[in-house]
Amino acid sequence: MADAEGTKQPTVEPVAEEQPADGGEKGPSKNELKKRAKEADKAKKAAEKAAKQAELAAQKAAAEVDYAEAYYGKDPLNQSQARPCHHYTKIADLNSNLDGQDVIIRARVQASRAQGNKMVFLNLRQQTDSVQALLIVTPETVSKQMVKWAASLQTEAIVRVEATVKKSPEIIQSATVGDVELHVNKIFLISGLDGRLPFTVEDANRPETEIASTEEVQYKRVLLDTRLNNRVIDLRTQTNQAVFKLQSAICHLFRDHLDNLGFIEIHTPKLQGAATESGASVFKVGYFKGSAFLAQSPQLAKQMAIAADFERVYEIGPVFRAENSFTHRHMTEFMGLDLEMAIEEHYHEVMETLDNLFKHMFTGLRQKYRKEIEVVRKAFPADEFKWREGPEGTLRLTFRQAVDMLVEDGVPRENLDDIDTENEKRLGALVKAKYDTDYFIIDKFPMALRPFYTMPDPEDPTLSNSYDFFMRGEEILSGAQRIHDPALLIEKMKEKGIDPESMQSYVDAFRMGCPPHGGGGIGLERVVMLFLKLNNIRRASLFPRDPRRLEP
Repeated sequence: MADAEGTKQPTVEPVAEEQPADGGEKGPSKNELKKRAKEADKAKKAAEKAAKQAELAAQKAAAEVDYAEAYYGKDPLNQSQARPCHHYTKIADLNSNLDGQDVIIRARVQASRAQGNKMVFLNLRQQTDSVQALLIVTPETVSKQMVKWAASLQTEAIVRVEATVKKSPEIIQSATVGDVELHVNKIFLISGLDGRLPFTVEDANRPETEIASTEEVQYKRVLLDTRLNNRVIDLRTQTNQAVFKLQSAICHLFRDHLDNLGFIEIHTPKLQGAATESGASVFKVGYFKGSAFLAQSPQLAKQMAIAADFERVYEIGPVFRAENSFTHRHMTEFMGLDLEMAIEEHYHEVMETLDNLFKHMFTGLRQKYRKEIEVVRKAFPADEFKWREGPEGTLRLTFRQAVDMLVEDGVPRENLDDIDTENEKRLGALVKAKYDTDYFIIDKFPMALRPFYTMPDPEDPTLSNSYDFFMRGEEILSGAQRIHDPALLIEKMKEKGIDPESMQSYVDAFRMGCPPHGGGGIGLERVVMLFLKLNNIRRASLFPRDPRRLEP
């Protein structure tokens, strides 16, 4: 077609819209494509994150697999269901010669100290001995879970430990065995605690001097009553373990010495039909339809054994005294070490036998139990117990000489008809200053101060053939020659207000013939208290009894 001037114009064809190949609707817009791309990228990142989290979870799960679960935990209740016959080692036997050796130990956990989550130190204790043990995370043997469990063990729990002994590069001061430590391979709880302890064994074992001298740290002081009310815990301290090992040693040394001298051990009844020695100080108990009395001592029975030709006898047994006394050295029940022996010529034969017995016990303690003495001395600092040895022998004073020493020191003579506890201690201090001994004998007590069965002095009937032994200024033995003549015995019984018929069987023993004899009675707890200077007899008694205490 031509325009007005007749010029021909090009023909413009309309542009058709792009159609989907399949004839459907048109494709997404650019905005839609961008949106889809963003969502795809977001989904990809989410998938990558999920994969990473899954990987981390897998790694964590792998890390939490407790490869040591068979090497620790609570043991099943021991009902003797098996007997593997393991060899158990005592802590006291550990030393650097065992370096590298494996041992099995059963002990209490005295203390624990965690170092992060990969290491824990344990202090393990057996009686007076302790050793440091170490758990440290190690592939395939000690896991983090095992270390965490060990760190959670309560103090005083009982554990069984299988460990390797390792020589310590330096002495470990917190343990009695300081030249080695135990590298723990296995640890099992045998017995845990049901409740909280009233006090820690560590606090109970701490010396009073350490508490008093400490300013930076406030330690808990455990009072004696609290200790005695919870005696089982208190007895676990290293101090008490040593005290009662020494008490046992005294009994052993007592028996050993007397056995070698031809004595035999007897066992006398503790129930008696009459209040034989001092009615005011015996316990009356119901006995079927009647009454009986707890024996103050085996005195009468051991005398009757001499009348029965036993010649030399001894006994270790309980003694009961109904004395309403609250002193540091009296109890209502204690252990008596008693002996009685026939004499050939003179009662000093008995006194010398007793003297040699004491020196045997003192020497045995010093030579064989030095370790235990030092353990006690840490808690109760004291000068070493002294006695005279060699040709000079034990210091012997007569009662009159002892009184003269006290009078010279300013005590009025009229106050010394008897030497009371206060003056006993004063005399002990005078003797120590003058003669440098903690152990001495006083002989020839006034007859008025002794029991009815004590033999009078042949030259001065106001005196008696009797003696007391002293340690650190306190009496620990009372003894004498006994009356073996029935007529004299009856006379002295009547003088003391005792009806001879009330003790017919005892008197009859002498009517049938009895050799001259003598003996003595020792208070076991007093010997322990005074040798170690524990200051209170209750510390030397396993479960003490006094007018206010019948439990535990």
